[in-house]
Amino acid sequence: MTYEFSWTWFGIGFLILLAGAALTVWYRQIADNLGSGVSSYERYKLWGLIGCGIGLLTMLNLHTLILNMLIGGLFHR
Repeated sequence: MTYEFSWTWFGIGFLILLAGAALTVWYRQIADNLGSGVSSYERYKLWGLIGCGIGLLTMLNLHTLILNMLIGGLFHR
């Protein structure tokens, strides 16, 4: 499979990146309102950083290459 850039996936990845960045920046307020407060601060920050990474991979359309490698390895394609 060859790499192909897509503006649609770039837009979707950018939205995911923005959501992850917002979670990383405002993790305290979000954890106080939605989670269990101070005990979940680090967990919310971690999920925000994971969201940023997934957003970057999606923006560059690399998620399809990674998923194809994983599925091909599992099912020996």
